[in-house]
Amino acid sequence: MSFAFKDIAAVDQVAASTPDVTIVMPCLNEMQSLPHCMANALDALSLLRTELGLSGEILIADNGSTDGSQALAAELGGRVVTVNERGYGAALIGGCQAAQGQYIMMGDCDGSYNFTEGVAMVAELQKGYDLCMGNRFRGGIAPGAMPWKNRYIGNPALTGILNIFFKTGMRDAHCGLRAIRKNAFDRLNLSGSGMEFASEMVIKAALLKLKMSEVPATLSPDIRNRAPHLRPWRDGWRHLRYLFMLSPTWVFGFPGLAAIGSGTAILLVAALHAFGLLAPIPFGESWIVIGALLFAVGHMATMMSVVSHLYGVRSGFRSQKSWLMRFRKVLSLEGFVIGGVALMAAAVAAMIGVAAFWGMGSFSALPSILPVALASVAGTVGLQTVFGGFLFAVIMGNDADFLPRAPASQTGRAEPS
Repeated sequence: MSFAFKDIAAVDQVAASTPDVTIVMPCLNEMQSLPHCMANALDALSLLRTELGLSGEILIADNGSTDGSQALAAELGGRVVTVNERGYGAALIGGCQAAQGQYIMMGDCDGSYNFTEGVAMVAELQKGYDLCMGNRFRGGIAPGAMPWKNRYIGNPALTGILNIFFKTGMRDAHCGLRAIRKNAFDRLNLSGSGMEFASEMVIKAALLKLKMSEVPATLSPDIRNRAPHLRPWRDGWRHLRYLFMLSPTWVFGFPGLAAIGSGTAILLVAALHAFGLLAPIPFGESWIVIGALLFAVGHMATMMSVVSHLYGVRSGFRSQKSWLMRFRKVLSLEGFVIGGVALMAAAVAAMIGVAAFWGMGSFSALPSILPVALASVAGTVGLQTVFGGFLFAVIMGNDADFLPRAPASQTGRAEPS
């Protein structure tokens, strides 16, 4: 996703040279709250100078205001950039792209966050952390600042799922007050245009093994007299779907392996029974069809898990799993085609054998559908493998080698999802 922005004003009230810290605020018709937020951000810049010896700037990422917010922000000492792509995440991404400081502090432009608390976050970045999050549950949530369904259901549930999937260690993954190194932000290659931006930043930071920390932050009631831009159910779903989109292991991998395991168990039991090695089983021939279906579906899901992971590696937001290097020769278009064709050839040979056996029995009903089912599974998996190989190549940028060689700094590193 690309974001077009242009400078409207550049007023650095704190430093004459390139600032060390950029405070980024997304803005959409915030005339009422801007004076408070700008004054609070200027207080934060003063603390940054006196406590950490850092200079700073305030950047307002305007997302199409029609109430004159741009002129007011410039008058109050901010540098204003216009972000044409609409959305909370789009505004923040455009603002961070335009930031001049090596450290970025970001927070909402509605009076709910205290930017002076972000000074401690920048101090964490100076210690070597790449991303520092605010924790509202540790810092304190004022009455009326957060709806009960967000406080007791939405945030805990989404943060819990995020930590199960990605093991971030963050206890408030959706706090809007946070700080990040500019070079770390550039590495994340963020694209979420809506509220899911909050989750995306934490998830991709975890996937790239960036150093993260958390400090207390307070949340106050929104000082505007209009409804907030946040839509709890819609934005909650956007967060949830983003968690699944960035976790191929949970979406495809585990279900795929479970399906393969279940299908294999059913087919194995049926085979042992057919050879007289197992007493009568509690299910009939129809279960063989179910087992074959589970195996084929599991194979497809497993391939989708692998290609999703490799796409993340190619895109730069996921670390390559070192154990995949053992399969480098197989994970290529040629490897998939050869393997798929071999399975299809085996399926054809098996079908010919079944047909011959059927003919020898005067074409009477076969004693079991197991041989046909196994041949069908082999043919289906083989065909899926060939088709999947070409799909992998397309997704990998028309490259027949599916496994990119990871930088030395990434190899040997485990990944949460």
